[in-house]
Amino acid sequence: MEPVDVTVVDTLNEPWQDFPVPAINANLEHVPLLDDPETGTMAVKMVYRAGFVNTWHTHPCGHGMYVLEGTLRTHQGDYGVGSFVWFPEGGTMEHGATDDADCTFLFITNKAFDIHHVGSAHG
Repeated sequence: MEPVDVTVVDTLNEPWQDFPVPAINANLEHVPLLDDPETGTMAVKMVYRAGFVNTWHTHPCGHGMYVLEGTLRTHQGDYGVGSFVWFPEGGTMEHGATDDADCTFLFITNKAFDIHHVGSAHG
């Protein structure tokens, strides 16, 4: 048996890249970790700057956020360092950072990522 080649990303030294979200005129910062073309699974290290909220939206994929620094603010509450928050696909949600601090997190999808912003929690 042949050992596999592992992929390693030094997230402390990789440069942040732009992650544009045109529907809300936002440009988020991220470090790409994994983009699997076969399954669509994606993993990135991302930061929401203090006060940023990704307003009501939905995704055709489930996604999880593991909080590394700060507090993740969601429509259901706030979650601190070490929390893993899973958002099922298809539901309507809001999430972002608190007003007083950035929130850095690991963002993972279960299939190809897409986002659709809506006017309210009821679409």
